[in-house]
Amino acid sequence: MSVEEPPLRIHLSPPDVGPAEREALLRAFDSNWIAPLGPEVDAFEAEVAAHVDRRHAVALSSGTAALHLALVLSGIGPGDRVLCPTLTFVASANPVRYVGATPVFVDSAPGSWNLDVDLVAEQLADGAANGRPYAAVVAVDLYGRCCDYAALEPVCAEYGVPLIEDAAEALGSRRQGRAAGAFGELGVLSFNGNKVMTTSGGGMLLSDDGDVAAEARYLATQARDPAPHYEHSRLGYNYRMSNLLAGLGRAQLASLDDKVAARRRIGDRYRGELADLPGVAFLDDAPDEVSNQWLTCLTIDPARSGVDREQVRRELRRAGIEARPVWKPMHRQPLYRDEAMIGGRVADRLFDHGLCLPSGSTLTPSEQAEICQRIREVLRA
Repeated sequence: MSVEEPPLRIHLSPPDVGPAEREALLRAFDSNWIAPLGPEVDAFEAEVAAHVDRRHAVALSSGTAALHLALVLSGIGPGDRVLCPTLTFVASANPVRYVGATPVFVDSAPGSWNLDVDLVAEQLADGAANGRPYAAVVAVDLYGRCCDYAALEPVCAEYGVPLIEDAAEALGSRRQGRAAGAFGELGVLSFNGNKVMTTSGGGMLLSDDGDVAAEARYLATQARDPAPHYEHSRLGYNYRMSNLLAGLGRAQLASLDDKVAARRRIGDRYRGELADLPGVAFLDDAPDEVSNQWLTCLTIDPARSGVDREQVRRELRRAGIEARPVWKPMHRQPLYRDEAMIGGRVADRLFDHGLCLPSGSTLTPSEQAEICQRIREVLRA
């Protein structure tokens, strides 16, 4: 007989909303622009584009929709192979199958947990030499840490392979002085309810090419051709964001810097309280990076600590505190177990030992103190 777990008191990454968001929703509501599109969508696109230093942004129903359109706009289709990380959420891989292409999963770099650029370079070279070039590379900015684009962008350019930046977890992060979402030919953002800022559900496609952005809007609005009646000559999608949610997003974007600063303070406190424990190692920023620290992540080495990740996670859960393992690698998912995998040991180790701690910008000092105390008690037992 299983013991019933108590309800969660402290969540991993809850939304951070207040009076400004309520006022924004009422403003959009009172304008009577309830259906998708409207002035709030137009303004939200312009504001996000400016924030990440892209020329164009297209507001969509989800980050997954944005990645799907990024692949469509990059000409990816059946028979193509796409390199993407194994250590990520499934939504980074599923759109590859949506377009009929095949994902080829790549291991993580030990320090950043992101795509191992050396392995990517080897695969691009091998594909070109064997007459089976890759059609695209999808790079994921894991837990808000941007990939090493200073190395990755030139490699993709050398082989003429489009680079798509999945920055779903990284809005507000910067690397080499550039904002997350500004790398590669196309960028993808997510405004899911658990992200640093949210529109409840939603996403954004980013581009510096006006024609590409126009094509994205066309495809995302059921590919309706210009005509007084409903005319369709191409396959389209119902992917546009509602005007109400865009109003919410504008209010969230206005306080994004404050939300990022709060998460970074939370991450710093975790490190100050827990980094001295044996076997504990945190996922840290690179020297040229300031991440949004969407989630503070650590690994626990049972050989050094005497306990494993699951013992810590279960103890927190018994106290009503939500903590989760890091993403289960795609090559270990039943859905993708038959796909090609390049490496895998690093991602396997991170999944086996990695833990994500509550990191929402509304987390109070007393709540964080309790979390740290309970972790210390387990690791000292």
